[in-house]
Amino acid sequence: MIESYSKINLFLKILKKKNNGLHNLQSSVMLLDLYDLISVKIIKKKQDEIKFIGRFKKKINYKSNSITKSLYILRKNRLISKKKKYKIIINKKIPVFAGLGGGTSNAASLIKYFLKNNINERLMKIFEAEIGSDFRLFFYRHSFQKNLKKIIKFKKRYTFNFMLIYPNINCSTKKVYSKVKKFSLPLKNDLSKIRSKRKYLQFLQSEINDLQSIVEKKYPKIKKILNLLKIQKNCLFSRMTGSGSVCFGVFPNKNSAKLSMRALKKKFPDYCYIIAKSI
Repeated sequence: MIESYSKINLFLKILKKKNNGLHNLQSSVMLLDLYDLISVKIIKKKQDEIKFIGRFKKKINYKSNSITKSLYILRKNRLISKKKKYKIIINKKIPVFAGLGGGTSNAASLIKYFLKNNINERLMKIFEAEIGSDFRLFFYRHSFQKNLKKIIKFKKRYTFNFMLIYPNINCSTKKVYSKVKKFSLPLKNDLSKIRSKRKYLQFLQSEINDLQSIVEKKYPKIKKILNLLKIQKNCLFSRMTGSGSVCFGVFPNKNSAKLSMRALKKKFPDYCYIIAKSI
């Protein structure tokens, strides 16, 4: 069974748009112990069998998704046999269209499985171009994304406790980015060299997610959630991850995160709540 981990953007700076239409960006990313489970089995059939199960299976496009794309790319580049067919079952525990990178993580996890983690830079660029610019992030537990092309592994990995709230909103990454009108200046320092957790937290507390105000404008409930999150006891900081819609609070321990979850459940009982930890 393959564990396909989710990611969280601790902050997000949107830089100028590149010539290829993609926005350059900077972020600090952690992988979480919230993961999908993937099973792979060779079958004697003419076509692959792809099946999604679990809480968030309904929102998956069966005809075109990260799994079908991954198999196509692997075969196109002769990395797996075109003759062999597979039954792949994905247990979706990561909310979709939520900013947690579940689809890209599924692709990265499956590709790592088939290639036995032997992925050179040439292949990495192919997968990034075909699957998404965040593909490389799932090869680091904790990283600083200096720009779309450069991701730096943290020299010292820190452990954070999270309380995640998914307000059942599907955010389209493409639509959110299309609303970006202002751009941030890039950070000059390499965050991965920060040796103190206290200093790293202080930096994160002073940062924002540049996409958050765009999503808050369209979905005011996001702002309500974050305003309530940040005043919870022991909440170190709160933010939206990626292009949304998952909101998160960072807490010093699991118990503090659980207490906060109970308080917010009283206000927003219909949302999905997850206690998670960086891996």
